[in-house]
Amino acid sequence: MKYGAAFFKLLLHFFLPRTCFACGCDLPWNAKEPLCLACSSRLAAPGPYICKRCGAVLKYGGAHCFACRGSKEREYKCRVIRSAFKFNPSSRALVHALKYARADYLARYMGEQMAAHYKNYPELAEAEMVVPVPLFPKRNRTRGYNQSELLAENFAPRVGLTADTKSLVRIKNTVSQTTLGRMGRLANMKGAFACKNPAAVKGKTVLLIDDVATTGATLEGCAAALKAAGAKKVMAYTFARE
Repeated sequence: MKYGAAFFKLLLHFFLPRTCFACGCDLPWNAKEPLCLACSSRLAAPGPYICKRCGAVLKYGGAHCFACRGSKEREYKCRVIRSAFKFNPSSRALVHALKYARADYLARYMGEQMAAHYKNYPELAEAEMVVPVPLFPKRNRTRGYNQSELLAENFAPRVGLTADTKSLVRIKNTVSQTTLGRMGRLANMKGAFACKNPAAVKGKTVLLIDDVATTGATLEGCAAALKAAGAKKVMAYTFARE
């Protein structure tokens, strides 16, 4: 960094000091990450045991969670769900700032982190293209951007993939998922998405990108639309896993 640029950054920090998004402590003026060292160190991968299908943390081990056990596993359109981090105070702070506080610049750091941890999941290596989970147009206009699209655009080129941000669309303005249980979430997302460009996904293995996976209902709704359009296989990768 040139002296003039460094001085300007130091001066800006004096009047507008940067703070950790998770704990609120002051960050050094030349900090490159949005979290302090302590909070950054708490960004941890899900596990040590996760469901082979949906990536849910298995407290007592095993191969599948209850929702994916036995013949139920074959019913899902989204075949694999993996996440870079578990949903804890550090990852939650970043997700909420990106999603609700207009901190769109965080998408670069979060996309970089997703790319860095992508290699931990060789089961995702067959992906041929990246597709972000879309927002309903009205919600997109209100927020100003789609956080999943920003994550996809920052993640995809770092792992040698191309992000298709146009083919999958949300056609149903669904209610918030936060107050719904698993079955309610699945019903809420049924028919909520459509693929308007089937030729782009036909015969392809698609990797969906989203900020958080909770029950996987949103990802399943997207996967159903992509499979109906001719996608060979649909998997998903998120920044965090609740």
